[in-house]
Amino acid sequence: MKVLLIEDSEALRRGIRVGLDHLGYTVDETGDGSEGLSMALTNQYDFIILDLMLPNVDGISLLKSIRKLGNQAKVIILSAKSQAEDRVNGLLSGADDYLTKPFSFDELQARLITLGRRGVLNQQVKSICIADFVLDTSNKSLHVNGHYIDLTKNEFKIVEYLFNNPKQVLNPEQISEAVVGSFNHLSKNTIEAHLSSVRKKVKAVGSTLPIKNKRGFGYFVGEHE
Repeated sequence: MKVLLIEDSEALRRGIRVGLDHLGYTVDETGDGSEGLSMALTNQYDFIILDLMLPNVDGISLLKSIRKLGNQAKVIILSAKSQAEDRVNGLLSGADDYLTKPFSFDELQARLITLGRRGVLNQQVKSICIADFVLDTSNKSLHVNGHYIDLTKNEFKIVEYLFNNPKQVLNPEQISEAVVGSFNHLSKNTIEAHLSSVRKKVKAVGSTLPIKNKRGFGYFVGEHE
């Protein structure tokens, strides 16, 4: 399996590299965030071991960037930051695991083995990333910049349908069928009320919902085609 190791401490990077080489992993390494981002986007890796405090591009920004572009490598964050909020932010930004420094190499090895076992299960979990929003279809949750947005069932279904079809203008009839099926109906006013509610919840945490209304046609995410 192929690993990208992004860690600015040369001594720690060398120690991890030696251990991974001994276990038979193929390892690329760098101590620079910008170079690490470029390597992650131009090569395929099974795992990315990622420090948070990096020069040029920090670890969280790097992680968000690769996830937005669809990179599905399993990411383990390495960090001296041990507060719960730091771990939560890392995981919500797209990490699969979070390992606090200092740690033993045996623990890192165990995390890699555990993540490797998930295999098919991980392929069934789907997260949709739009700007700073992460919509997790496996647990029906929406987060923006680390904040959990509490949505009703229909609010979530509307946002999910629009996020799944970015740049497409979807009319109320299409949205209604996607949310409640062909035997029920959501009126245009009801859909707008749901979206208005979501906008208020998102605004309360200092962000803006990227769903727009093209008057007379429907709703879309981002710039429509």
